[in-house]
Amino acid sequence: MKNITHAVIPVAGFGTRMLPLSKSVPKELLPLGNRPAIHYVVAEAIAAGIKHIVLVGHAQKSAIENYFDINAELDTQLRHKGKDELADSLNWLPEDVTVSMIRQGKALGLGHAVLAARPIIGEHDFAVLLPDVVLDPYTTDMSVDNLAFMIDAFANDGHSQILVESVADEDVHKYGIAQLSQASRDINDNTNSNSSVKVAGFVEKPSLADAPSNLAVVGRYVFSNQIFDYLAQTTASVGGEIQLTDAIDALISESGVNVTTMRGDSYDAGDMRSYMQAFVYFAERQLADDK
Repeated sequence: MKNITHAVIPVAGFGTRMLPLSKSVPKELLPLGNRPAIHYVVAEAIAAGIKHIVLVGHAQKSAIENYFDINAELDTQLRHKGKDELADSLNWLPEDVTVSMIRQGKALGLGHAVLAARPIIGEHDFAVLLPDVVLDPYTTDMSVDNLAFMIDAFANDGHSQILVESVADEDVHKYGIAQLSQASRDINDNTNSNSSVKVAGFVEKPSLADAPSNLAVVGRYVFSNQIFDYLAQTTASVGGEIQLTDAIDALISESGVNVTTMRGDSYDAGDMRSYMQAFVYFAERQLADDK
């Protein structure tokens, strides 16, 4: 049984879609309600059983690493003032969970960012969570749904897993779209349950007429360690970047890859309009819980 305990979260991007908010504050630290977006992504990974999280960033993103560290001076001041509960809430990472950070060095794309984590991940199989995507924690159980489901599916059949969700026809051109194998065409894309089936490949941002399905990549992956070898052999493509999709194509042809349909809803916290909608939703849920 292949147990996934490591995860990679690429956080090196400048967040140009979120300017001017992201000019001096990393986009991953912009709030959704009363917590930064990255908090929910890391909490999702922990709920799914991840014990070691590797943040792949650059020199200007040290504030993200600081968020997951203990501020000893602040902790002491809060406890001196009798605010133990508040101090405890800031140090929320479980004792058995480690958060590390490694620098990408050069902005050579998502594939290069994932490969940059190899010195820490080592020979482990691992998950990848894109921090722009925040899954709704209020309508799903993160300990069994989505990423947790993908980890279990990988443990059962050894196939790498990629999370997908149905998108509206007018949005198909914005995403990487899954091309299902013939035997998988009857996949259940009901948002009330997860299901996992083989995928034949992906088409990047197709027109609706050329789209092989309406299943778009969400931003959650579970990979065999073999993906590192493919990334290391992948040559830079358009824009001089090493594309994760190129390594996934190699993985599909060599050992097979599955897509998992997502349960619940997701929010693009890296897009201004979607981010504002997500902020309102998270804030309303938290205000309701405080009543």
